[in-house]
Amino acid sequence: MKKIMFALLAMVTALLQTAGAQNRNVSPQLSPILTQYYSVKEALTNNDAAAAAARSGKLAKTIQDITISALPAAEQAAFEPLSGKLLTSAQTIAGANDLNKQRDAFKTLSDDLTILVKAVPLSASPVYQQYCPMKKAYWLSDNNTIKNPYYGKQMLTCGKVTGTIE
Repeated sequence: MKKIMFALLAMVTALLQTAGAQNRNVSPQLSPILTQYYSVKEALTNNDAAAAAARSGKLAKTIQDITISALPAAEQAAFEPLSGKLLTSAQTIAGANDLNKQRDAFKTLSDDLTILVKAVPLSASPVYQQYCPMKKAYWLSDNNTIKNPYYGKQMLTCGKVTGTIE
């Protein structure tokens, strides 16, 4: 009986360590970029240019504050070539008051962030790549429900999930 209990305890411990290891693979330095991106997406979905600008300002600050040399080598290799592009897109959204200009910059932000998300785990949960056929543009989402940031309330459910990044 003791052997069975010991074996069971060992299996539970191994499972917990595996689950913990998956979460440890998420980049603590870079994952806030994805979280803040989602908040910008939400503001655009709600046609809220002021919120999109404010949230993009926070995103830009987060990107600026990352010390690339402090990242692990694989994260450095993925983030360094994209950091300037991500920053420029976030700053463009933050500096614009017009939803159309913000959405144009969001397209570029989404394309560049997709490259980063595919190279570095930024979330313990799946990241859904979604597509707007009217805008011919992709965006990332934390769930598979379509909420289109390119047309907001005007065409909220226009689009489709094209991939899942895990």
